[in-house]
Amino acid sequence: MGKEEGGLLKIRRAIISVWDKKNLGFLTKGLSKLGVEIISTGGTLNELKNLGVKSVSISSFTGFPEILEGRVKTLHPKVFGSILARRDLEEDKKDVVSQDLKPVDMVVVNLYPFEKVLKSGAEEDEILENIDIGGVSLLRAAAKNYRWVAVLSDPEGYERVIEELEENQGALSLDTRFNLASGAFSHTARYDALIANYFGQRTKEKDFPERLFLSFSGAQPLRYGENPHQKAQLYQDTNFEGPSVVTSQILAGKELSFNNLNDLDSVLSMIEDYESPFAVIVKHTNPCGAACGDSLAEAYEDALACDPMSAFGGIIGVNRVVDKKTAEKIHNTFFVECCIAPGYEKEALELLRKKKNRRFLACPELLEKRKRGMNVFKLIKGGLLVQTPDEYDVVENDLKFVTREKPTEKQIKSLLFGYKMVKHVKSNAIVLVQGEKTVGIGAGQMSRVDSVILACRKAEKKAEGSVLASDAFFPKRDGIDQAAKAGIGAVIQPGGSKGDPEVIQACDEHKIAMVFCGIRHFKH
Repeated sequence: MGKEEGGLLKIRRAIISVWDKKNLGFLTKGLSKLGVEIISTGGTLNELKNLGVKSVSISSFTGFPEILEGRVKTLHPKVFGSILARRDLEEDKKDVVSQDLKPVDMVVVNLYPFEKVLKSGAEEDEILENIDIGGVSLLRAAAKNYRWVAVLSDPEGYERVIEELEENQGALSLDTRFNLASGAFSHTARYDALIANYFGQRTKEKDFPERLFLSFSGAQPLRYGENPHQKAQLYQDTNFEGPSVVTSQILAGKELSFNNLNDLDSVLSMIEDYESPFAVIVKHTNPCGAACGDSLAEAYEDALACDPMSAFGGIIGVNRVVDKKTAEKIHNTFFVECCIAPGYEKEALELLRKKKNRRFLACPELLEKRKRGMNVFKLIKGGLLVQTPDEYDVVENDLKFVTREKPTEKQIKSLLFGYKMVKHVKSNAIVLVQGEKTVGIGAGQMSRVDSVILACRKAEKKAEGSVLASDAFFPKRDGIDQAAKAGIGAVIQPGGSKGDPEVIQACDEHKIAMVFCGIRHFKH
């Protein structure tokens, strides 16, 4: 039996069964050099032969053949007895002797590529064959008995383990074995969550499965949370596909903060909604200004002009590769926190890097077609809210003309631009638009009329002749009366209030065109 001295465990025998052969030669040659006996299965055994590494087949170890085309290789009492034996218990020692068990000190396993096969769109038979059974059992058994067994589930960790073995004459510390066990349990938990979600999605009768399993990894410490006294971490959803701040490349500037990441994520959602050259500036997840233009430089200039005071220290997002002309306008903006774009021309990036504290991120996935249908999650105390995303794009055919005054084609284009933007503004939300650029935004007020007043105050003279988008209905005419004072010419809102007749009457009195679209865009 292996002997633990001062927390160190001598590694004498290892079972290795891996699908991912990365770094396998490095690991096994290192183990062989230290005199470790290696037992392996199927494809791993063949690979070791090709590498010139001596190993014993699992069938020789158990006295039982691999069967069912490899479905059963390691599921045998001799394997699990040799892993799970507690080497400080007399009863376990007796079983080891009576059953002729050979204690295993290390288990090296990574699992069938279920996730990769699932994402490939494979048929059910192939998906099922890539649900690992023996591998998961080996990892769990070795991790459970970490006091006596080291378990390796990540090929990236082989080098550190070999280094420690060489430093300790073939032994591993208890702390290392505990950390390896923790990693193995996390690995199997995520693997099982993927499988459970696959079955849950196929058996659901409603829009959501009865049970939902989420998995995040790659913890990255942040300087602090929303405020300096709060601690924070960033985790990655490795199953997510599409534009993401987490996977974007930082090309310039210091590390991102908790608030930066939150704002940048809201920017990505806005960028994805527009096909024409588009720019937006965000503060505290709300847009200060947004615009489409014939060029990216024009769009950025118009976005900044909406509310340059609020844009101070803002987060910029654009949906095109940043050219030199746009870069010059960004460079000359007084204080910019971050900018995210699909990419940057060489000269543009050289210019932008001159101010050291500004962060510039590249997210090439923004140039690809938007992936729709990904659910939205919000943690609350004791629970999780899940909803489908707000991806309804109101088009001209959705509009219901309810006033005597009808909007012009130019106004309709502006109304649709505004209604696409208003869903990204915290409720109660009001957006004023000229052409395809915002000129005033009222966000997060407790009453809709206050949001109108705020948007008009922000717009000042630019409110004259603009159109207004409201994320929900007007319950009373007071909001329309305020809009009329500012000279607003047209309104888009969902409709559906008991006060609709009063609101329509107010529009008719002020000769304002109003359309209902039937879709509410609350954002809390």
